[in-house]
Amino acid sequence: MDIATIVGILAGIGLIGTSLVMGGGIGGFIDIPSIMIVGGGTLAATLINFPLKQVLSVLKVTKKLILAKEEDPIDLIRQFIQLAVIVRKDGQLALENEAKNVTNPFLQKGLMLVADGVDAEELNSILQLQNLAVQQRHKVGQEVFKAMGKWSPAFGMIGTLIGLVQMLSTMEDPKTIGPKMAIALITTFYGALIANLFALPMAGKLKQRTEQEILLNMVIAEGLKGLQLGMNPRLLEDKLKSFLMTEQQKMELGKK
Repeated sequence: MDIATIVGILAGIGLIGTSLVMGGGIGGFIDIPSIMIVGGGTLAATLINFPLKQVLSVLKVTKKLILAKEEDPIDLIRQFIQLAVIVRKDGQLALENEAKNVTNPFLQKGLMLVADGVDAEELNSILQLQNLAVQQRHKVGQEVFKAMGKWSPAFGMIGTLIGLVQMLSTMEDPKTIGPKMAIALITTFYGALIANLFALPMAGKLKQRTEQEILLNMVIAEGLKGLQLGMNPRLLEDKLKSFLMTEQQKMELGKK
């Protein structure tokens, strides 16, 4: 579970809500028509711009983004060291049984291919296609969140303009100007809140997760090549360590 994302969202909502209460009460910032304009408008624009299937897929990506556990490349390299020992002892066919205990689908698929004796060129081609599919799936999620971050402030401004028009059409009563101006500005607040507390940060987090998953997949691809060649576990460890940061490369990974 990504604690940082959950804490960030809850902290943002909590701090903003607390500041509103301390400033005079949250009731003045709740306006259903404004919510409908910003939320409904942003959703409508998203559905117009993207196919329904892609919009729905973002829900799955978001769930995975929050609930999925981040995989540590160091643990992955340790796993490959153990697999290299097994291959040298029992041969590549033993990887078929090891694949059943692997939770990473990319690694599991690769181990099965190596166990089946797929040649190096074909293995590399299959892994590249799978990696491209991951990148494309995450790219769609990023684009949807970025679009929401762009459109929600725009619909906030539209709501403000609607409120100003309604206010100017009833200026014969000066007492209503202040409250109607406040309501007109609330839509801008909603739009900015959705964009800057949810949509754009989620797009950024998804981009970061994409880069991390690509790095892990690169480690897996190189590790599988090493297993296919029957590489010495120590040499394979040194090769895979090149993907780590400098200070991590000095760690001894053969033992936990």
